Amino acid sequence: MGGSKRMCSAGAGGSSPFTVRAVGDRACIVDLPDLDTVLGLAAILRERGFPGVIDIVPAARTVLVTCVDRASARRIADEIAGLPSGIASFARSMLGESARVAIVDVVYDGEDLEAVGALTGLSAAGVVAAHSGSRWTAAFGGFAPGFVYLTGGDAALRVPRLESPRERVAPGSVGLAGAFSAVYPGASPGGWRLIGRTTAQLWDATRERASLIAPGDTVTFRAVREQVALAVPVPDAPDAPDVPDSPVPPEAASSSAITVIDPGMQTLVQDAGRAGHSAIGVSPSGAADRVALRCANRAVGNADGAAALETLNAALVVRADVDVSIALAGTDATAEIVGAGDERRTPPSSQEAFTVRRGEVLRVGRATRGMRGVLAIRGGFAVPRVLGSASHDSLSGIGPAPLAAGDALAIDDPRQADRAAHSPESDGRPIGDEVQLRFVPGPRSDWFDAKARAALASQSWRLSASSNRVGVRFDGTPLRRARHDELPSEGTVRGSIQVPLNGLPVLFLADHPVTGGYPVIGTVIDADTDIAAQLRPGSHVRFVPVDPDDPHLGSRPDARSEILEAVRLSFEVDGKRVAVTLPGALAAALDRLSATDIGDDGRLLMEDTVATLLRDILSASAAAAAGKIGTRVRQRPEIESDHR
Repeated sequence: MGGSKRMCSAGAGGSSPFTVRAVGDRACIVDLPDLDTVLGLAAILRERGFPGVIDIVPAARTVLVTCVDRASARRIADEIAGLPSGIASFARSMLGESARVAIVDVVYDGEDLEAVGALTGLSAAGVVAAHSGSRWTAAFGGFAPGFVYLTGGDAALRVPRLESPRERVAPGSVGLAGAFSAVYPGASPGGWRLIGRTTAQLWDATRERASLIAPGDTVTFRAVREQVALAVPVPDAPDAPDVPDSPVPPEAASSSAITVIDPGMQTLVQDAGRAGHSAIGVSPSGAADRVALRCANRAVGNADGAAALETLNAALVVRADVDVSIALAGTDATAEIVGAGDERRTPPSSQEAFTVRRGEVLRVGRATRGMRGVLAIRGGFAVPRVLGSASHDSLSGIGPAPLAAGDALAIDDPRQADRAAHSPESDGRPIGDEVQLRFVPGPRSDWFDAKARAALASQSWRLSASSNRVGVRFDGTPLRRARHDELPSEGTVRGSIQVPLNGLPVLFLADHPVTGGYPVIGTVIDADTDIAAQLRPGSHVRFVPVDPDDPHLGSRPDARSEILEAVRLSFEVDGKRVAVTLPGALAAALDRLSATDIGDDGRLLMEDTVATLLRDILSASAAAAAGKIGTRVRQRPEIESDHR
């Protein structure tokens, strides 16, 4: 009903049983009776440092644990089952020993102060006295970096959220919602009732401890007449979870490798991401298609997660300021190199390294298949790191800004130029007219009736145009809930299929919020989220339920054998490349023939035959291109680009 789950108790002498549910194939979520138990479990998991754990996200009534693989997720569920009783008291003792104290000065003049006074019966002055007189505890991170839910305030301050959220809440706004208080670190929409404002900077990525308030901290609000900065800074702790920013090495920043001439629709710097900071509201981010990032980096001899450029619909124009080795991956976009004398040549279009010489311009065209392209250079890109990563997070704005015309990028590690590049590889993932995404039901599928749960998998969902790196939205028949109460905010992962009040699913991608208040009906397995990131608006998706413990879950056995209706190929013609599209069966036959050792005479005969076949079978527009092909044709199969 609620997804894959198991009942556990807090040790042999434990009291209330709690539920551990699978979240996709690499995470689990633990339902707990109260916030004290939540903080206790989170503290124990962090203190014990279980292997394979990437992230621990406490929330109002749950703890989400994300792991490196399914085996680690299963192991952590077993570890939780064996934990000792007294979890809540354990948390109180730990927090008491390590709590950091912050005093935040607040001007109590919020838009909702009078309304909160009326709702609580305290009056505006009473609200100020109760709020500033409470000793608050930072419980868990929220929807944005630096946003932390504070608990432990006066029970009289409990008020509901606004019925209609504001479109914009100013940075520094202090609010109340339910049993919590919080400070908005930046401008964002919000439904909390605002009672004041502060100039304290809740989030600063340049600080060693980026989040001013972190889970476990103690916070006291002090009423002031004028806005002032935080009076007592939060001291850095030896075990502070944040990682200092890594500046660009001076030797790398001094010389440009490429200069952006046209960034296209959107070009971002992305790498393997910044996992491990979800508890303070920071999404893992990283490349939307991690397979494409790995393929492009391997082609030029980089580490799999080296910083590269991620394009939207692939279009990009850059100039080489030194000789650089480049590889493209992720889409079927073709490219062209233009020299100083307007001489032109066509490099391989996918997953194969090529050289762009100093002064030459590389023009990457728009893709017809796949949504996000990756451009890697040998040595990676030298850009500042935030929390250990060069990735741009589109939800929070963390990381290097989207590239603009004139931006110059240096090589991060020139020593990598001596490393051997890997052979081009194909991931074999099909991106056809209807794509299947495998998912694990739950953790909140029991919030929907049986018809809705069946409808998620039975209907074909159409990808909406209002999709981005945060998530993809779908159009279709809305899913009906069985429950209509409010779900307390809880952790989410890449792959969560969240269903808002309109009943239309949203599939979270790389820049997803770390917590959410809408039920997650299912979770797409981690590997298939890379496929989802390449879907174009109008694509159709069918969700296929799977068992997270299926030993074959990590593979798509039908992917490489599937022959698509259309396959894009390029042919080398007198040093230039001509792109054509062929029926999949013919392309596969040509691919097999080109790989056969038939000798020089046989090769010449094959090239003549191919040229003749092309003239006979291509459509009028393609035939016009084929007419330029002489009898000496060398075919380069690019079937893998249509298996994405």
